[in-house]
Amino acid sequence: MMPLAVSLGVVPLYGDIHNHCAMSYGHGRLEDALARARLQLDFVSVTGHAAWPDMPVDVPEVAHIVDFHVKGFARLREIWPDHFATLKRFEENGVFSVFPGYEIHSCAYGDQTIVYADLDVADLQLADSPAELRETLHRAKAARALAFPHHIGYRRGARGIDWNAFEPSLSPFVEMYSMHGCAETSETSRGYLHSMGPVDGRSTMEAGLAAGHVFGIVGNTDHHSGFPGSYGHGRMGLYAQGRDRESIWAGMRARQTNALTGDSIHLLTAIGNTIQGGIAAPQDDAQLAIEAVGGGAVDTIDIVRNGRLWQRITPSLAPAPIVPERDGVMETILHLELGWGARGTSHRWLGEVALEGGDILRVEPRFRGQEIVSPLEGEDAAHPLPHISFEGGVVRFEVTAEANPNNVTPATQGVALHIRSAPDANIRARLAGQDIAVRVERLLEGALSGNLGAIDSPAYRFHALPRPHEWQWGGTVELGKFTDGENVYVRLRQANGQMAWASPVFCRMRGSA
Repeated sequence: MMPLAVSLGVVPLYGDIHNHCAMSYGHGRLEDALARARLQLDFVSVTGHAAWPDMPVDVPEVAHIVDFHVKGFARLREIWPDHFATLKRFEENGVFSVFPGYEIHSCAYGDQTIVYADLDVADLQLADSPAELRETLHRAKAARALAFPHHIGYRRGARGIDWNAFEPSLSPFVEMYSMHGCAETSETSRGYLHSMGPVDGRSTMEAGLAAGHVFGIVGNTDHHSGFPGSYGHGRMGLYAQGRDRESIWAGMRARQTNALTGDSIHLLTAIGNTIQGGIAAPQDDAQLAIEAVGGGAVDTIDIVRNGRLWQRITPSLAPAPIVPERDGVMETILHLELGWGARGTSHRWLGEVALEGGDILRVEPRFRGQEIVSPLEGEDAAHPLPHISFEGGVVRFEVTAEANPNNVTPATQGVALHIRSAPDANIRARLAGQDIAVRVERLLEGALSGNLGAIDSPAYRFHALPRPHEWQWGGTVELGKFTDGENVYVRLRQANGQMAWASPVFCRMRGSA
């Protein structure tokens, strides 16, 4: 399924290294946050709020904001030394890696998330500027720490990135997508809606590339209710040479990263042996290899070169499946979505799914947490932890879904099964006591939905099954002459609205970057 990844010696991994719980300000126990992360991520860092050097303490209008920040910083300082023991309990090297992390706010320079490579107890390292933070971390941790700007899109001076102060040796990547929204360009389908304000064009990824900076991009949730990897809030893709924590750390330092919105999309790009985030030498006849495996039907794959759309691929119009359909047998993705119901209610879903006449290859939970950011927005509902297992060909799960709070904000939960089958295979499910049977060929025609009761009752949806050419694409794009100072990256958009961005490949003269 991933021949380009195999040839380059990397595996795709998925994580979230910027999210919060009650270890500073936020909701949820650290232990619960780590347990939720382990359900659907390969690596995680749960972030504490540590400091705000230029906090507006003399502005009466924001005294309530200052108050919960001050209390959160004090809480983190109190628990910080002991929290390493909790992180170590959840670490399972090669299966689930845990990294310590915290963040520093800054009106002037933009917020920074700091991540440590090791689980040994180590002090918080604080500084007022990116340059000071680089020196402080280098003295204390050498190459065993990194920092990255997050929610970069806010305007400069209002906690957005200051590209003039960007420190590439400190920050291999920037957080371009999170629950705050998307800061790829000035205009996107996912604008900033937080009370802090909208995106400013000079704070975008586009602006940083135009200024000549070399950096990777990531997505993270910035979730504040103890649910790392919360579906749709952001996720980090990473290409590493192995699944162990040292390989993950090396992949971070090498900028071999992606920004994702929700689905665990595999989007790998390379020029020769230089994969995303890397620096290629100038060449006269460059080819960009692309390997895309979506989490659903792929609408477009865009190649963006030097800030401009260079080429657009529509897999349905230019099919190039990696594993094509053969003799009626295909690989596809069965996405089961759960939720809906009357406003203000929730439902605990107990379910199981099996496939008769086919194989379930892999299970991808698509669980999300509640939409609570500030402590002033209310208390977390403290639903029981979700569970999911795959044994004996049966996927079993238990998860609470809130009703959608309005007609534009989803609160549904989901499970995606990567399956191999013929159209005459049967999907059998038991959802909240209801037995459901549907043939694969029915879902190739379109989605199937149902309710547990009358109108306004909780509902389920088996999404339409994409055929191989709709959710996979592999091939090359001719770039021609690739010269010093250029960059190129790939953006993927699915029919369900989920997106992925690969870090750019940069062209620089040897020794110039």
